[in-house]
Amino acid sequence: MSLHQGLRGIRLWLVLCLAFWLAACATPSRIAGQGAAFDRVGRFAVNLQPMAQPPYAAQGGFSWRDDGRVLRLDLSSPLGGVLARIQVIPGQAVLERSDGSQTSAASADTLLAQVWGYPMPVTGLRYWIQGQATPGSPATAMQRDAQGRLTTLQQDGWEIRLSDYDDQGPGRVRLLRQDAQGQWRLQLIMDRP
Repeated sequence: MSLHQGLRGIRLWLVLCLAFWLAACATPSRIAGQGAAFDRVGRFAVNLQPMAQPPYAAQGGFSWRDDGRVLRLDLSSPLGGVLARIQVIPGQAVLERSDGSQTSAASADTLLAQVWGYPMPVTGLRYWIQGQATPGSPATAMQRDAQGRLTTLQQDGWEIRLSDYDDQGPGRVRLLRQDAQGQWRLQLIMDRP
């Protein structure tokens, strides 16, 4: 082996170590709390293509805790720093940014539309992340796998694909929405418990 090949091998090894380290940093820790709750930790990717505007993409980690009354969602950067925290209680949703500033609205969907200017279905995600359709909202194109688990549906203007199930629900949630305002894609990949 030549010196050049040896240096190339060391560089490749260092790049791989850095990539694994950055991937590990992307996921925040589980949110602590009292009592039983549905919680997931993983990574997210958002791709927005509004009409006549430049595209927007973001990715990072998330930690989700929902006890049925209070939902808390922490979003982190690819390096692990908390970007924002969303807390939803009946009748109110609050977004707290990393700089301490806050914005609130009557619902999480309204809050994110107000902050981003684009629709993001936090209410639906509360159910889809558990492999369920949102109660009280019409759903079409529903498909299930051989075990009876929901794999595809259309609801509230979103096409939802659920896959890679584990004991808690889908390990991968893909959302797509295309309307007169543009195209929106969101993907959640859960860490295995």
